[in-house]
Amino acid sequence: MNIFGKKVLLRAIENEDLKFLRDLHNDPEIAKWIGGWSFPLSMADQEAWYEKISKDKTTIRLIIELKDTHEVIGLTGLWDIDWKDRRAYTGIMIIDDEKYRRKGYGTDAVMALMYYAFEELGLNRLDSDIIEYNDASLKLYLEKCGWKKEGVRRKHIFRNGKFYDRVIVGILREEYEELLEKNHYWG
Repeated sequence: MNIFGKKVLLRAIENEDLKFLRDLHNDPEIAKWIGGWSFPLSMADQEAWYEKISKDKTTIRLIIELKDTHEVIGLTGLWDIDWKDRRAYTGIMIIDDEKYRRKGYGTDAVMALMYYAFEELGLNRLDSDIIEYNDASLKLYLEKCGWKKEGVRRKHIFRNGKFYDRVIVGILREEYEELLEKNHYWG
């Protein structure tokens, strides 16, 4: 099932996306904005990763594609899905190219993913975390998409010889519904 936003389409990863994903993972400009570690990744590593996640029922990884041009611009998804407690972890990566920044693609991708998580899968909560200096992601989640700051893990991420805080964010289904009602996002 494809998930449609206003500007983007979220779809399953295909074999032809693996080179894009490897390049996204290996991009040092992307790595500085996310909290995980980023060891160099070969194509063989990328293919092994794809095989592993394709069998995982607690992970849904999705390509972010522009609806009008079908350009692949990023990755999002749900992982560590807890089907009993109806929660999942999420995040977003968009390629480091100015022509895709500040155009609403990130907001649309997060909103479409929330729709899928809350309306289609019946989840009740989504969680994420953001490195303290990633102002664009903090603004995206906290100001544009209605998420709440829930805490800080102090000195939790090591980048460029220094430790940084990890900002913990989350949203509940009821907050998503209030956001829709207030902003008429899908209307």
